[in-house]
Amino acid sequence: MLATSGSAVLAQAAATATAPAAATAVKQYPLRDFFKNPQQAYFRLSPDGRHLGFMQPHEARMNIFVQPIEKVGTSEGIRRVTAETARDIPNFFFKGPRHVLYTKDFGGDENDHVVIADIGSGAVRDLTPHDGVRAMIQDALPDDDEHILVAHNKRDKRIFDVYRVNIRTGEEKLAAQNPGNFTGWVTDHAGAIRGAIASDGVNSSLFYRANEAEPFKPIVTTNFREQVAPVGWSADNKTMVVSSNRGRDTAALFEFDPATAKEGRLIFEHPVADIEAYGWSRARKVPTHTVVDVDKAQPVFFDKTYERAYQALKQKLPGYEVTTQSMTKDEQLWIVAAANDRTPGTRYLYDVRADKLTKLADINPWIAEADMAEVRPVQYTARDGLLIRGYLTLPKGLPPKNLPVIVNPHGGPWARDRWGYSPEVQFLANRGYAVFQMNFRGSTGFGRKFWEASFKQWGLAMQDDITDGVQWLIKEGIADPKRIAIYGASYGGYATLSGITRTPDLYAAAVSYVGVSNMFTFLRSIPPYWKPFQEMMKEMIGDEEKDRAQFTATSPALNAEKIKTPLFVAQGAKDPRVVKAESDQMVEALRKRGVEVAYLVKDNEGHGFRNQENQFEFYEAMEKFLAAHLKR
Repeated sequence: MLATSGSAVLAQAAATATAPAAATAVKQYPLRDFFKNPQQAYFRLSPDGRHLGFMQPHEARMNIFVQPIEKVGTSEGIRRVTAETARDIPNFFFKGPRHVLYTKDFGGDENDHVVIADIGSGAVRDLTPHDGVRAMIQDALPDDDEHILVAHNKRDKRIFDVYRVNIRTGEEKLAAQNPGNFTGWVTDHAGAIRGAIASDGVNSSLFYRANEAEPFKPIVTTNFREQVAPVGWSADNKTMVVSSNRGRDTAALFEFDPATAKEGRLIFEHPVADIEAYGWSRARKVPTHTVVDVDKAQPVFFDKTYERAYQALKQKLPGYEVTTQSMTKDEQLWIVAAANDRTPGTRYLYDVRADKLTKLADINPWIAEADMAEVRPVQYTARDGLLIRGYLTLPKGLPPKNLPVIVNPHGGPWARDRWGYSPEVQFLANRGYAVFQMNFRGSTGFGRKFWEASFKQWGLAMQDDITDGVQWLIKEGIADPKRIAIYGASYGGYATLSGITRTPDLYAAAVSYVGVSNMFTFLRSIPPYWKPFQEMMKEMIGDEEKDRAQFTATSPALNAEKIKTPLFVAQGAKDPRVVKAESDQMVEALRKRGVEVAYLVKDNEGHGFRNQENQFEFYEAMEKFLAAHLKR
């Protein structure tokens, strides 16, 4: 049962902990068991259902393999398709019956290339062989086995044009040229480019055309605080489905007529959560579901056929959250993921007609689900009365009293933490730490007011939300006030540095992973494709001229004299978002004052470490650092 308040969770935890069996020893697993690559994962189905694709290690990197569907469950017929050796392939999917598509960057620079491989010959082709260019798949065109739509910024590094690319020859033809202010593109079910999102830096406009022979025309303009975002189409491609918060707090699903530019029938709304997802059956041409995520994601069904299949799976997989990761074109074979907060779970092949489930693989067979810790939704009230939701993971086998705590603010900052399995959280809990994650103001998914409450509040009210959560844990008796550490990545890294600057006595240790340290230098070093959002960022983060005093006060690197907490900093040398200079200046300022700083830099990484050996090194160093300073 989900708790309705933090106090209820803590009371339940305390009651459980007083039972005689609560203090039993829990097996401590090797660090690498949490973070090593799975033996098999990322299962995908070819559209015709003849092949199963998956990834497994090859020369220590995750590569793509295929197997005839009739051989599933055996070791026969498995064939390796790719041979990447520098970095793991992050994901892939089938393009037609004989090809797989994936993206890759080089050393973490985030200039992704779109790559295609033939599953029969193993021939690999870089479809976007342009140096220093960032490319992405705009539309895989599932009904066209010869082409895909790719967006890239070769012509102008600040903006993205769309090209129709022949997957066999690599030939690309311009499909839509960016006039200079388009920040996103909208295709319909047929892959026609029918819409675009434009920005002047503050105002957003939805552009539309009835067909690709017509010019784009603006139909809706709103301030960036309001959004009318296309998420789908009617079966005849005439009516859009949008997620809109125009004139309201939470974004809801509406039908939207481009001719009138008005929201039509309300499809679904929720009083707390923004609605963004819109499931669609291409085979039956009907909407299937959306998702509501307040404390835990819950599906809302529009289609009885899809709901019956989902409920059948839930009955077969009690205790697990079920998601569909891949389908055949006729939607009769599914790849199903079954997971929860204590395990990344198991992947299955599901035959819808036969109602038959075939196990494919456990994602992490090295760790027993029963030994992992429960992730519990909690709530607390910030000092100004704002309700903050979050998650508390208490180490298994220990009474929830005077525990060492790792405070773990998320990155973004306009993102959110979600309930589910995190190897990082479970590793820390397995080492005896409570882990506290909070969706501070500005976290997305909880409506406009909650989001806007974060504007120009980096290091101020946003940081207070984190501090208030820590004080709440101390008051409840969960946290030992002398053994609290803060650790975060990206904006979470900034929050870490801000925490030990603003409340230096609150934390016994801190870990900043690719974290912002200086508001001035951070905004000056943003990638060129963020430039269209620069004016919006001034409203959301601040203006370095108008808000100079605030930026100076909230830049940890400029307030290093206030820091006395031992600090561990990790950074990717090729990070294009939070560049290495952000960490360099922080470390230099502290070392000049004699404050202990451990500094780990990886030359072949970007915004977060992707290579397995680098992850091992980071977590091994962090484990020793936390143990030393939290006196466990």
